[in-house]
Amino acid sequence: MSSNSIKGLLLFILFILQIPVFAQGIRGTIKSRSGEPLPFASVFITNLNNGSSSNANGQYEIKLPAGTHTIVVKYIGFEAQQVQVEVKDGWVQRDFTLGEQSFALKEVQVKGKGEDPAYTIMRKAIAKKKYHLLQYDSYQMKVYVKGTGELTNAPFFLKNKLKEEGVKLNEAYTLESVSEIKFAQPNKFDEKVISIRTSGDNKGSVSPMTFVSQSFYNDKVVEMVSPLARTAFGYYKFQYEGSFREGNIDVNKIKVTPRSRGDNVFEGYIYIIENYWAIHSLDLKTSMMGFPIRVKQTYAEVAPTVWLPTTQQFNFSGKVMGFGGEFKYLASCFDYKVQLNTKLVAPKEIIDEKVEDVPEAIAAIKPAKDGTNLEKLANQDKLTRKQFRQMMAGYEKEAEKDQKEPEVISERSYKVDTLATKRDAAYWETIRPVPLSQKEVKGYQRDDSLAQVKSAMLTGKDSTNVIKKKKFNPTHIVMGGSYNLSPRTRLYLEPALANTYYNTVEGFNVNVGARLRHQYDSLRRSFEFAPTLRYGFSSEDFYGKARVSHQVKQAGKSRLLYLDGGKFVSQFSDEDPIHPHINTLSTLLFRRNYMKIYEKTYAQLGYEYKPSAWLKVNGNVEWAQRNQLFNTTNYSLLYSDEKRTFTPSLPNNIELEDTAFPEHEALVLEANVSYRPVQKYRIYNGRKTPLLTNSPELLLMYRKGISGVLGSDVDFDQVQVGINHGFTFGVRGSLEFELRAGTFLNNSSMYFMDYHHFDGNRTILSSLKPAGSFRLLDYYQYSTNSSYFSGHTHYKFRKFLLTQLPLVRATGIRENVFFNYLKTQHSPHIYEVGYSLDNVFRIMRVEAAAMFNNGKFQEVGLRIGFSSLFQFNAM
Repeated sequence: MSSNSIKGLLLFILFILQIPVFAQGIRGTIKSRSGEPLPFASVFITNLNNGSSSNANGQYEIKLPAGTHTIVVKYIGFEAQQVQVEVKDGWVQRDFTLGEQSFALKEVQVKGKGEDPAYTIMRKAIAKKKYHLLQYDSYQMKVYVKGTGELTNAPFFLKNKLKEEGVKLNEAYTLESVSEIKFAQPNKFDEKVISIRTSGDNKGSVSPMTFVSQSFYNDKVVEMVSPLARTAFGYYKFQYEGSFREGNIDVNKIKVTPRSRGDNVFEGYIYIIENYWAIHSLDLKTSMMGFPIRVKQTYAEVAPTVWLPTTQQFNFSGKVMGFGGEFKYLASCFDYKVQLNTKLVAPKEIIDEKVEDVPEAIAAIKPAKDGTNLEKLANQDKLTRKQFRQMMAGYEKEAEKDQKEPEVISERSYKVDTLATKRDAAYWETIRPVPLSQKEVKGYQRDDSLAQVKSAMLTGKDSTNVIKKKKFNPTHIVMGGSYNLSPRTRLYLEPALANTYYNTVEGFNVNVGARLRHQYDSLRRSFEFAPTLRYGFSSEDFYGKARVSHQVKQAGKSRLLYLDGGKFVSQFSDEDPIHPHINTLSTLLFRRNYMKIYEKTYAQLGYEYKPSAWLKVNGNVEWAQRNQLFNTTNYSLLYSDEKRTFTPSLPNNIELEDTAFPEHEALVLEANVSYRPVQKYRIYNGRKTPLLTNSPELLLMYRKGISGVLGSDVDFDQVQVGINHGFTFGVRGSLEFELRAGTFLNNSSMYFMDYHHFDGNRTILSSLKPAGSFRLLDYYQYSTNSSYFSGHTHYKFRKFLLTQLPLVRATGIRENVFFNYLKTQHSPHIYEVGYSLDNVFRIMRVEAAAMFNNGKFQEVGLRIGFSSLFQFNAM
């Protein structure tokens, strides 16, 4: 018998021996009257504030102490059942059959233009949502989490690569955890993982509790507008579909319909408890970027008048770029311990002043901006919605005064118990409330072997030789490859085939690159060496360069030191405005050689320091010998020399009649500062995580051409300031802008590569920076060594023209408009206005832009690029 078999037998025996100690409680199945199993039904033990849910087959199992227990079984759309069960030694078999919920249409007084009574119910629920968020000072609970994902499809050319990485189609990838949760007002959320088992990750670093901590009483749930948001009536229509009696409460069923369907709004049903105006349960669906998401929650009274979720389900699915998959996520919350907010008092009745009569005595209580009437409001048995909201706002302001760090938006800690990742299969069998499916069992068997590989790479110890060392194959030079030289050292070969280009100076040229990376023991320090060799077949020139860097990251700070040098070709703009692949296609297919390059032999020393997320300082000094390059080939696939002539490898510019230059040396110093003044954080495990989008980014750049040192022939001084920022409007509207202004204090001796260049584009492919680039501007025509200003704005609509149609919005397509402006001391006023369809086929952006000079129309063009989800913003 093998050692693995012996180990498995011992675990099985251990599990059997544990049964007499722990095996008592209640178990059974939950079905509908037609005999269909009800998956993930809520099973709640009211006297213990404990609970679980059924699995996909309607089976449930809860371990309980001896005694009499009250069991409540719920499933949305079905009548709840409450029974008492006596547990002694052993299991009690108790099956449940639930009937479909019947709804009664209560008599309501309709006023005005016959408004649906759902609006009064929702207005009261929205008025009281802040109360439900503040009615406890703190709570504790335990939660069992299970998430199961499957990759159902992948592009055929990537299937073998995915298999090499251990990812297989139609196999379950499952995570499970049991955690203790502690919440304290106003925003502190602590999670301690008691046990975790997830895709071979022994670190237990995956925490799906981000979803569990969300509340539908907030205005947004994961960036989606809640039906209980203050602005909900602008996004939703509500319809009353009846009520039912459950124990001693009445529950209203409200249909939620978006006024305009699409991303970030919900559709489905929410159930509101009469008089308490609290959530009883909900069954809602939405989408994000066109991917469907379904959310189901069941609530229970875990403390007097406090209703919190006990069962939550999130289902995600979708297809993009040939990939397809689905993810199911279940959270079962139990063992609640709630500390009530004794200062908070709720009136017995809330009056909807829009449709209900307000007693004169209540109407006489006028709002007080200083909050002096809070006590008077709290002593009333009845309040209007407006008065109740004012009272809740007053309570919230008083709590904020006591907050130690008002700039902290939320505080969250996530800790893993030392034994959490050491729990074996026998342990999970005893505590898992929802049995695994066969796919999930097979997935764990696969992940156990992958865990050994990950553990060896993280610890640097590979005593069992689980890390496979790939042998060198000459084809790796062409196709690329990577090699584990040690658990912390890895060598990457860049694919030469993907780095083969064409230009008129070198003809076809091939680049062979490699990257050697070593991480030190702390994993916060790394060393990297990256050489590159290049050969041009037409020019017959050989080039080479290398970069050596050392990086340290620690406690939110980072330092990077690098040395880069060699003999290589370079574009006139250091930003490399046209990618070599794009230039290859443009040159071969359209006989347009947009990319302009020169030769430089150089050495550059650079340093970057980030003392915090809000401040970044970097600088470099470069010495270079620069030489002009000339075309050596006239070849193109299409178009003849008679129809289109290649231009020299020199840009055209309105300020410099001839951009040619002699061989020369240049010593250039550059320094940059980036600062964000508005500093807000989330706290995670005691570490502050900055919320960068809340603050504008202020930029300062200084560049100096140093004359006379190391033979340098340049002498100039450039200063530039800038700002990047963005705002959100409503559910999905957002505005981003980038502004830059600069001047040359001194331009005594300069060559064209020292000018300030702008991010232009003359090809059909658009930039990855939709809020920071021009669409039609020439790459170098307006480059300058004088004063300049450029501005870019980009606005994303949730609903504009085509997206007025629900079917268009359902695909995830967005509509954007943009406006770009440029003015230099010698240029006309240049404007670009444009419109784009974003997220086409999930990844594409299609743009139409028009360009004007001094108000006169110049040209119009079509551009295609990646979705703005993949944008990059330059400093």
